Amino acid sequence: MIVRALLVRGMIAGLAAGVVAYLFARFFGEPPLDGGIAFEDAMAAASDEHAHEELVSRAVQANVGLGVAYVVYGVAIGGILALVFAVARGRLAPLGSRSTAVVVTLLGFVSAVLVPLVKYPANPPASTADDTIGSRTGLFLLMVVVSIALMVVAVVASERLTPRLGRWNAVVAAGVGYLVVTLVVGSLLPAVAETPADFPATVLYDFRAAALGAQVVVWGVFALVFGALVHERSPAEGTARRAAVG
Repeated sequence: MIVRALLVRGMIAGLAAGVVAYLFARFFGEPPLDGGIAFEDAMAAASDEHAHEELVSRAVQANVGLGVAYVVYGVAIGGILALVFAVARGRLAPLGSRSTAVVVTLLGFVSAVLVPLVKYPANPPASTADDTIGSRTGLFLLMVVVSIALMVVAVVASERLTPRLGRWNAVVAAGVGYLVVTLVVGSLLPAVAETPADFPATVLYDFRAAALGAQVVVWGVFALVFGALVHERSPAEGTARRAAVG
């Protein structure tokens, strides 16, 4: 299977993942987002400040804007993971194509999404200071880059340790090493805790849960669809299927 074909299949799987994630975010992410906006409007009214004028209406943001964002995100993630799969296929022995697709997606999700969100979780509007958006974004991206780099090192280390330790022990050792180094790096990076004391805790919790849930949906659906698209039947499976059809 050539790289171009893998890239197309990855983008198709990412498209499907983006659509499903949009539906999830539309029903579970928008309510807490509206709660954050309502708190922001209440704070502006209490201080006699004018609320920020919307260049795009909330209806457009919650439907067309959200849908386009998740579709583009899903397609981009799908293309990237397809290229990573092309490199990893055959190197993560003894995994087949479908298992390799699932493992690549899982490692990508942990390193690019889960670990950075644990350090710097998503926040709804009015839960952080506007003048720290740049620094918070920079810290989050730094955590993403460091986490992905450490995951790559962990995967390479597990492959090199396998002949001496065995596959299970090598994977466990590399995984523990990744977690330890990531925790150390995360502890060295500055924390961002600026949520107002009177911000509704349920809104904050629901928004963060929905943000993480949408990511789980994107990466999970991609793994299922892409794994099915790259699965190669063995000769025995092909013979059995032809016999069943015939």
